[in-house]
Amino acid sequence: MKLLILSDSHGDLHTVEQIKSLQADAIFHCGDSELSATNPLLNGIHIVRGNCDNDDQLPATIVQKVGDETVFIVHGHEHDVKRSMLTLSYAAAEQQATIALFGHSHLYGAEMINGVLFVNPGSTTQPRGGREASYAVIEIADGYTVSFYSMNHDLLDRTKLNK
Repeated sequence: MKLLILSDSHGDLHTVEQIKSLQADAIFHCGDSELSATNPLLNGIHIVRGNCDNDDQLPATIVQKVGDETVFIVHGHEHDVKRSMLTLSYAAAEQQATIALFGHSHLYGAEMINGVLFVNPGSTTQPRGGREASYAVIEIADGYTVSFYSMNHDLLDRTKLNK
């Protein structure tokens, strides 16, 4: 199974189109798209509201089953992810999530916390920390392979984690 994740596109339609054109079993946007919930470009994308999104029709959180996985999606600002993963890890446990997706910090990364895979895809338009603009791909087989790609689709980093 293959999941595509993007976040913090901040009104850039091109990067959302670019990710949406790729093949995947599911596509997730972790907020700050700055697009309307009714924008046709978002059809087929599981998307949450970020702190820069004004459309209240976008949900603050989503819990989505994809195959055997329970995916919990938030932006991260309401869980203070720039300071600690503790609040988000509690929220993911409450939802019985196997995967938690979030953005907000504009920094990509992946880690396992208490048996849950946490992935931040970074930002497609405004990366921080000297990193490139990025999106993430999670491939699920016996374990998780999380790959981070530049917007030119060059591999930036890859992490393999056991379930």
